[in-house]
Amino acid sequence: MKVALFGAGRIGNVHAASIKMNPRSELVAVTDIVPEAAEALAWNHGITAASADAILADAGIDAILIASSTNTHADLIEQGVKAGKAIFCEKPIDLDLSRALDIGKMVQGYDKPVMVGFNRRFDPNFAALKMALDAGEVGKSVLLTVTSYDPAPPPIDYIKVSGGLYRDMTIHDFDMCAFLFGMPETLSAHGACMVDPLIGKAGDIDTAVVVLAYADGRLATIRNSRRAPYGYDQRVEILGSKGTLVANNVLENTVVKSTNEGCTSARPVNFFLERYMRAYEIEWQVFVDSCINGELVPANIQDGINALALAEAANLSQAQGRPVAVTAEMTRGQELEPWPCRGGGF
Repeated sequence: MKVALFGAGRIGNVHAASIKMNPRSELVAVTDIVPEAAEALAWNHGITAASADAILADAGIDAILIASSTNTHADLIEQGVKAGKAIFCEKPIDLDLSRALDIGKMVQGYDKPVMVGFNRRFDPNFAALKMALDAGEVGKSVLLTVTSYDPAPPPIDYIKVSGGLYRDMTIHDFDMCAFLFGMPETLSAHGACMVDPLIGKAGDIDTAVVVLAYADGRLATIRNSRRAPYGYDQRVEILGSKGTLVANNVLENTVVKSTNEGCTSARPVNFFLERYMRAYEIEWQVFVDSCINGELVPANIQDGINALALAEAANLSQAQGRPVAVTAEMTRGQELEPWPCRGGGF
């Protein structure tokens, strides 16, 4: 399967490696708004740096991977559909929910895979937790806690264009809650600027707790911070009627020192690339399987819409200081089916 990459930044380079590692996909071209970045990635991988128009017009390219800036995602999905490409797009679909809903309508019925990059679903630890939950190994689920702390905040220039904490950082955790528990009935968000006053001056928050309440009484809590000096803290815990499921941090090593002074272990890995590199590889493998074998994508446009709708609800709750109902209208009230593709066509 011949693939072209949109975006040659940090995450673009991660995806380029995943494409190259998969024996059933071939990276053939890259484009970026910064020509030097595209040329550097192209040189590293022995491929062509091309224009976006040339890639979309090339009938020999089967799929595009969109890892460019967020403001380009929706337009590139639209152009990719018109060009007949299979599409993998990093989250979010767009920073504007109405635009994401328009994209959802446009791709409904499209006969090739369109997948959204919620890589944490494919982390082996979280995936194992999901399997155990679905198998009923801890009985009926009651409480879900998702912890996501970054080791340090990103640059202020990034904060200013990120769409805010809920759309940029928490959106992964919203997707994890939807992945594990489904969509909630109400959402209550509480946030503050506790890490860097410049983030507050930019109109954003860096610390938040979100509570999602479900129609059957289950509760989910998301805890976010832009600062965890001990490393990249990523944990999930589920309390059920028969016990708990816990996916703990991935540590720098597994050595535990035990002495009469106490027991110590290594810190969590310090960056998302270290923590989720395997997840990115598995995610891409699943997309390739969808394209070549005709399998359904497990993270589709509707999943992207759902997570963005929860981010919008969190912003509203934060602004108005009240719980917000998560209504069917927020996601157009329709559960879009995963789109089958033409198996074996590549």
